[in-house]
Amino acid sequence: MSSAMNNQSENGTRRRINDKECVYYDGYWIRFYAVPEDTLATRKLLIDHLTRRTFHHTESGINTPGEHLDVARLAYQMQTDPSRRRVNGAMLAGALFNRATDIFTAVVELEAKGVKVSEDNELLRECGDCFKEALELGKQVKHYSGEEGIDELWGEPFKAFTQSTIQFFESRYLKIAQTMRDIDRIGIHLQQALGQEPLFGPANGLIESLVIAAKLQLETMKTDPAFFTVWPEFIANRENLEAFDPMGDSDETRRRHLEKGVKLIRKGCALITYLSEARVPMPKSMQSYLDRCAQFETESRQSTN
Repeated sequence: MSSAMNNQSENGTRRRINDKECVYYDGYWIRFYAVPEDTLATRKLLIDHLTRRTFHHTESGINTPGEHLDVARLAYQMQTDPSRRRVNGAMLAGALFNRATDIFTAVVELEAKGVKVSEDNELLRECGDCFKEALELGKQVKHYSGEEGIDELWGEPFKAFTQSTIQFFESRYLKIAQTMRDIDRIGIHLQQALGQEPLFGPANGLIESLVIAAKLQLETMKTDPAFFTVWPEFIANRENLEAFDPMGDSDETRRRHLEKGVKLIRKGCALITYLSEARVPMPKSMQSYLDRCAQFETESRQSTN
C-alpha cells in the first residue's frame, strides 16, 4: 500500500488502515505481523522456513543434503569448466546451508532437553561459518528463471542466525517496501511503453489491478487467513493481463510490432510474479525489462511518425 499522503511518517510507525494493522517503511504501509519471541527455538523455525523458501525460488538441483558437504566441496574444487563450476558452487552452497540448519536443529534439541549451549560453543561457531560461506557462494546461485542471481534472498537465513528477530523483521519490511517500489516501477514503465499504441489502451486497467494485487500478495504471509482471498485475486489479475491481446492489424509490420507489445506484457507479468513471490528486489532483471519497455516505446513513436 503506497503512502503518498504520509510522507512525514517514520519507518516503524504503525497504524490501522482499512481494518488492517500496518507498519510504515520507505513510503509504503505494509501489513504488520507481530515479531515472535527471540529464542533459539524461534530462530530455528524461522531459519527452516527461510531455507525452504530460498531453495523454492532458486534453480533446481542445488538442495544438497548437509551430509554430502565433503563430496560437494571436492566436486567444486576439482571442477575447472567455468559454467559447471558455477553450478558446483551453487550445490556446495546448498550443502552448507543444510549443514548449518542441521547443526542449529541439534543445538535447539539439546536446549529443549535442558543442555545449555553457549554462544561461543564450537557447534554454533561451525554453524555460523557454514552460513557465512554459503552466503559468499550464494552469489553463484540463480533465480529459478535463470535470469540473475538472487543474493538478497539467499542471505536471509544467515541474517536470521546473526540478528535478533526484531532486527531481522525490520530488514524484511525494508525489503518488502523496496520490492513494492520495483513492482510499481514496472507497472508505470509498461503503461508508458504501451501508451503510444491505442490498441493497448484497455490493458492499463489490467496492469494497475495486477500491480495492486501483487503488492497485497507480497505483504501477506501464507499462514494468514487473508491469503485465501489475496492469492486468488493475484492469480486472476495476472491471468487476465496475460490473456490480453489487441485486435489484429492487416499490415504485417504492424502485427509484428503489436506482437512485441504482447510479449512485453507477458514478460512484465512474469517479472512481477518473481518479485511478489521472492519478496526481494531483482535489480538486473528489472533494469533489463525497463530497457525493453523504453525500446518498445521508441519503436512505437517511430512507427507513428
